[in-house]
Amino acid sequence: MLTDNHGRPINYLRLAVTDRCNLRCFYCMPHEGIEFLPKNHLLSYEEMIRLVSILAKMGISKVRITGGEPFVRKDLMAFLWKLSEIPGIEKINLTTNGVLTAPYVPELKRMGISAINLSLDSLDRKRFLEMTRRDELPNVMKTYEAILEHNIPLKINSVMMAGKNEEDIFSLIELARNQAVDVRFIEEMPFNGEGEKPEYFLSYQKILDKIKSQYPGISKIQDEAFSTSYNYNIPGFKGNIGIIAAYSRTFCGTCNRMRITPIGDLKTCLYADASLNLRDLLRNNADDELISNKILNAFQHRAKDGFEAENQRSSTIHESMTTIGG
Repeated sequence: MLTDNHGRPINYLRLAVTDRCNLRCFYCMPHEGIEFLPKNHLLSYEEMIRLVSILAKMGISKVRITGGEPFVRKDLMAFLWKLSEIPGIEKINLTTNGVLTAPYVPELKRMGISAINLSLDSLDRKRFLEMTRRDELPNVMKTYEAILEHNIPLKINSVMMAGKNEEDIFSLIELARNQAVDVRFIEEMPFNGEGEKPEYFLSYQKILDKIKSQYPGISKIQDEAFSTSYNYNIPGFKGNIGIIAAYSRTFCGTCNRMRITPIGDLKTCLYADASLNLRDLLRNNADDELISNKILNAFQHRAKDGFEAENQRSSTIHESMTTIGG
């Protein structure tokens, strides 16, 4: 089992397959977007399969596919099938904005996808457009309905921002009333291509207080091991409510994750600089043992939490989440 220098097991990989996205979310990138990388700068599917095969032998058992938006990359489904055949990989989860996803849901079910996280910041079409700068809510809701129809475990991820979409908290919560859908609210982070926007920040506690004002019977439930969210139940609801303190970073002490960006940068923490570039190792004909040793070494120099990782950075945060992996 791969462990870090703080004794934490690492068994979960977040793999970003592209930096491209078909939305321009306010909290993720500037209005004009970002300069996307040339295709040959990105890891190929073959390179990703090799990396995951190496990591599976090191104890990685769960992979989450992220982007950008994964479904803007051609031939994603063929890649996911190959990924599902790697010995040792027990769970494949997917994070998507849902714009292009609906037609693929039946095949994802046949593949045995473990769960889907659907990014959805508003159920109001006008506010959705303001948040994402694209009028795509109807397509996202088609994906939502398809996931429910095929009984794939579903979590809704909503980034909450003061003065932007905080009034959507209650309508989003209601999705969990009659469906076994977990709705999770996320603190806004500075990975938007511009840096911190404190005027829009809603803390974990403020989000919880707002929920309690409408649902006073809400109660804390047991969090799963390594959970990034604090989880709650509202009496009579089929689904649960979660809050992810992504900026407050209160869950760092149990972090079991690594990230690989679209260009192959290994990140031992979301807030850290890249530890090494795996793409370059692959393309310089490094063997599996050398790659494994480089990864092991990176995790022996891991920051204890996101604050320490940020303090150790060579520059202030300015990148977009789409270049890191959502």
